[in-house]
Amino acid sequence: IHLKIMMTKKSISASRVSLILFLCQMITALEVPLDLSQPPTITQQSPKDYIVDPRENIVIQCEAKGKPPPSFSWTRNGTHFDIDKDARVTVKPNSGTLVINIMNGGKTEAYEGVYQCTARNERGAAISNNIVIRPSRSPLWTKEKVEPKHVREGDPLVLHCSPPVGLPPPIIFWMDNSFQRLPQNERVSQGLNGDLYFSNVKPEDTREDYICYARFNHTQTIQQKQPISVKVFSMDSLNETISANLSDTDFYGAKPLTERRPTLLTPVGSTSNKVELRGNVLLLECIAEGLPTPVIRWIKEGGELPINRTFFENFKKTLKIIEVSEADSGKYKCVARNPLGSTHHTITVTVKAAPYWITAPRNLVLSPGEDGTLICRANGNPKPNISWLTNGVPIAIAPEDPSRKVDGDTIIFSDVQERSSAVYQCNASNEYGYLLANAFVNVLAEPPRILTPANKLYQVIANNPALLDCAFFGSPVPEIEWFKGVKGSILRGDLYVFHDNGTLEIPVAQKDSTGTYTCVARNKLGKVQNEVHLEVKDPTMIIKQPEYKIIQRGGQVSFECTIKHDPTLIPTIMWLKDNGELPDDERFIIHKDSLAIMNVTDKDDGTYTCVANTTLDSVSASAVLTVVAATPTPAIIYDRPNPPFDLELTDQLERSIQLSWIPGYDNNSPITNFVIEYEDGMHEPGVWHYQAEVRGTQTTVQLKLSPYVNYSFRVIAVNEIGRSQPSEASEQYLTKAAKPDENPSGVQGIGSEPDNLVIIWEPLKGFQSNGPGLQYKVSWRQKDVGDEWTSVIVANVSKYIVSGTPTFVPYEIKVQALNDLGYAPEPAEVIGHSGEDLPMVAPGNVQVHIVNSTLAKVHWDPVPLKTVRGHLQGYRIYYWKVQSLSKRRRRHVEKKILTFSGNKTHGMLPGLEPYSSYKLNVRVVNGKGEGPASPDKLFKTPEGVPSAPSFLKITNPTLDSLTLEWGPPTHPNGVLIAYTLKFQPINSTHELGPLVEIRIPANETSLILSNLNYSTRYKFYFYAQTSVGAGSQITEEAVTIMDEAGILPPAVGAGKVRPVYPRIRNFTASAAETYANISWEYEGPDHVNFYVEYGVAGSKEDWKKEIVNGSRSFFVLKGLTPGTSYKVRVGAEGLSGFVSSEDVFETGPAMASRQVDIATQGWFIGLMCAVALLILILLIVCFIRRNKGGKYPVKEKEDAHADPEIQPMKEDDGTFGEYSDAEDHKPLKKGSRTPSDRTVKKEDSDDSLVDYGEGVNGQFNEDGSFIGQYSGKKEKEPAEGNESSEAPSPVNAMNSFV
Repeated sequence: IHLKIMMTKKSISASRVSLILFLCQMITALEVPLDLSQPPTITQQSPKDYIVDPRENIVIQCEAKGKPPPSFSWTRNGTHFDIDKDARVTVKPNSGTLVINIMNGGKTEAYEGVYQCTARNERGAAISNNIVIRPSRSPLWTKEKVEPKHVREGDPLVLHCSPPVGLPPPIIFWMDNSFQRLPQNERVSQGLNGDLYFSNVKPEDTREDYICYARFNHTQTIQQKQPISVKVFSMDSLNETISANLSDTDFYGAKPLTERRPTLLTPVGSTSNKVELRGNVLLLECIAEGLPTPVIRWIKEGGELPINRTFFENFKKTLKIIEVSEADSGKYKCVARNPLGSTHHTITVTVKAAPYWITAPRNLVLSPGEDGTLICRANGNPKPNISWLTNGVPIAIAPEDPSRKVDGDTIIFSDVQERSSAVYQCNASNEYGYLLANAFVNVLAEPPRILTPANKLYQVIANNPALLDCAFFGSPVPEIEWFKGVKGSILRGDLYVFHDNGTLEIPVAQKDSTGTYTCVARNKLGKVQNEVHLEVKDPTMIIKQPEYKIIQRGGQVSFECTIKHDPTLIPTIMWLKDNGELPDDERFIIHKDSLAIMNVTDKDDGTYTCVANTTLDSVSASAVLTVVAATPTPAIIYDRPNPPFDLELTDQLERSIQLSWIPGYDNNSPITNFVIEYEDGMHEPGVWHYQAEVRGTQTTVQLKLSPYVNYSFRVIAVNEIGRSQPSEASEQYLTKAAKPDENPSGVQGIGSEPDNLVIIWEPLKGFQSNGPGLQYKVSWRQKDVGDEWTSVIVANVSKYIVSGTPTFVPYEIKVQALNDLGYAPEPAEVIGHSGEDLPMVAPGNVQVHIVNSTLAKVHWDPVPLKTVRGHLQGYRIYYWKVQSLSKRRRRHVEKKILTFSGNKTHGMLPGLEPYSSYKLNVRVVNGKGEGPASPDKLFKTPEGVPSAPSFLKITNPTLDSLTLEWGPPTHPNGVLIAYTLKFQPINSTHELGPLVEIRIPANETSLILSNLNYSTRYKFYFYAQTSVGAGSQITEEAVTIMDEAGILPPAVGAGKVRPVYPRIRNFTASAAETYANISWEYEGPDHVNFYVEYGVAGSKEDWKKEIVNGSRSFFVLKGLTPGTSYKVRVGAEGLSGFVSSEDVFETGPAMASRQVDIATQGWFIGLMCAVALLILILLIVCFIRRNKGGKYPVKEKEDAHADPEIQPMKEDDGTFGEYSDAEDHKPLKKGSRTPSDRTVKKEDSDDSLVDYGEGVNGQFNEDGSFIGQYSGKKEKEPAEGNESSEAPSPVNAMNSFV
């Protein structure tokens, strides 16, 4: 077969994935050589949203290539931008990149706008994205008076940062006057908005220098908010102050700390919404206050948080999900909990998506008269709109091209000519963004050219893939052929893979793959060829590996490392210790084949690795060194044996040889046996195979050999501790060649097509060939027709295809091995068949016999075996329900299939629905597929008994009557003729009274039962009937109400009767993959605690029990095994033996939860509103009492006594109320204040600014912002006037804080 490479897709095995990725990159990057005419291609451009530094020149990139070289033009805000009229704007030579000079008095704001670049030549025009230029901004903080914060110990506190709005937004962090980061934890943390949140304050939170900083990275400046003072009053200090000013008879004190349940500081309310874009980072935040400090937990309702993309930050107050997709949409709930209770907030997340590519248009090179397509497919949420442009102009108004037809997201080209060359732009846009792609159509007529350099040399290691390049170009696309050797034999067969980009892959290169390879490229305009050379090298091997050593301190040790390599490669040997470099110590001595360590110390303990490198491969081997203390009397050490040595070969014969050896030291554990291994140096060098095993007392063995094998032997000793290292290899022994002893196994004959026979076999392994020139003689003949054998001899294959055979006829097949010395023994014959084809006829005389209302038997006549045209696998019945005769409406047709193996002539159809019309047909099946269907056969199932009524409700109880309402059966299974009601009273000891039966017409749906006894429980049995009989019954119980003398009159508006003793109804279980929702309805005494018991269905294991929290009527079973059937029931604590009936469910695909969110219940919302109103009233009363007259209650007493020692507080004193303590004038605790000269001692913190270059002596503006600079930025001259709102005052140390 003459193999040609065309630009089509081929299937390549998974073992070559890395190669495929490389080759795919080459294919997608296929380009037109620059010496040929081609439209422009944009190669580099600035980002769509380009924020520039206002202190630097603006550079807007636009680079393009093409032939002829393209010219460039720009638009600004949709109109032509005349570069020549603006002296500050220049264009780089041979480029479209704009440079706008701002450094010499220019203003960046004057050049804000939307820019777009166009690159144009005679073959078309390419356009860039819309590039939005905006200068970065770092405005100052708005001046405000910051009031001191006075808070009581245990109360919550929020310090607002409110940073100025910058572009891009600043990074926020809190520090003190010493430039030290304020510590944060579960109690104190910074929110996403920059505010500092305290769940509850402590006395140690008192300080005067809470400072919020905003760092603007783009302009490298930092702004500072005015410091905030916080004073926390502890209950102890308040009580001491109060008691010091009261008489002994007075009693007054501040209340002790009161613990409280959590409430959310942010976000507010119980629900909120958030929209995020696909691919972005989703950040959700919940910060709560409470005492003790609450902890936060996150869950996703109805699903799980993504495992590898979910992170928790800020002490679990922030949920971070990276690379969000539409699947991450849903409801996320944060729960804040402490010992007193919990609160929660639900955030509904909606993930939208800016457009993203499914198939971006690619450049198209066509020859005159050829056809082609440009495809532009994108997705997004909402779905993006696709529009086309040509040479930058909307295609609707562009000059017409008769070879072009636009069909939505595809442009179809037919019979193109040179004038069809152009650049097409595809724009995909929605409300969240847009994509713009350029793709040219270049019409060329070019003979082939090969781009790979001539006589390129490739070198690979044997048994590894070899890739020989043949990069090419031509229009039309050339066909590629590969040849090997001087004779120019065409490469074919399974030994090679031919890639679309021209590359030849040899999956497993052998030594005989070495040689010269010729690549030929041809199209209708010409032909060109190129030669490359391949050299296959022997692999590098470590034949003597380092061994595990135990050495005493002060001793010396040596590790060996002997390598074998290709003689044309130069190896280098490197030693590592614990995967790092060897210590720089003269005790380590490296020889050619070993490493020696003198005067060993404890530090030398570790793993030593020998690494042998060549330019093509690398191998390594490791050994562990254990250093032990010297012992005066060495203990007996039990270890693996030392390897045998002095191997000797004697008595060499053609098929046997004698091997003898000397055992090594057994290390105090007797040798139990020896294992002999061999290496075939001719066919599998470096691979050792098991040969034989002998007793530990034996040192000689007679070995059987195969012809044409280059044997080497080694021996391994085994004791109870383990196996020794292998011995040194023996000398080599090459046995003489001989005819093959055996033939291939696994011979089969099967057809892949109706007109062929594929003969396959298991090829012989290398040493089974017994000699050079291994080939196979493949013979076949049609069975029972007297034909002569047809034979062919093949090599290096394990399959042969015989074409032109009749369809599905038997063949006799045999495969015989041969080599240069002769044939193997005569092989056994096997029977195979040529290819199958679909059956020709359908089964006839199809009959249906109704067995009962749910079962039918189908008969048919078998088809003639000659018409099967393949191996008969059986018959297949397709059947489907046409309609239900009771419901008289058609339903969605769902075909069911039953297959009956072998030459069957009948089959049973189970599971039919009663009183329904069905159709069926029968088909014969062989290995190729199904034959034609028989004519559809219509049949009807008879009536059956109905299912139970869909419901039975008992309402409106009176003294002597009850009202019954019911629904018809879900599956009537026929024509209903009546309902039957049976009922009987139940006395207080649960004994049943006489049974009463009532027959009710089928068209009734309710009944009033009169003349009943008052205050009596009745049990009702209700079922429907068809002409076949009665269906399943439904039961209920109810009680008539008491008379007027009774204790409990009926509740106002009572509609449903409540049972006297407990009962569980409507027990359901709905399962997902790993959990199940269990729900039930309970009737009986209040305040009952439930439990759920479950286990694997059919298992004898004890029931597992789960307690239900509170008296809920639902429960979620978690941690279930997918695809498993479970049994489940519900019981009530304290009610002995009271459980529901069992239900069985099977875990599977996740189902929506049936649980009801308590936050959406009316009673719960009303209760919360009442609580909130009560709290509001209490706060108003407290506020009025506290602020009335601006005094505490004790103030009136003090005014009456007029104690001269008590002085009123100064306005800016910062003390609490109207009292001052001597301690108030003492310095605050360490860290709360800084020295007046604002110097910082280095030893206070490793993060202080004295460690950071120029930023130490920072100054401050009036508003408190820094005046300084980051290191590495030259100071710019201040802009003229006062128009700039920026403070060029960075401190380079701040980079280390965020």
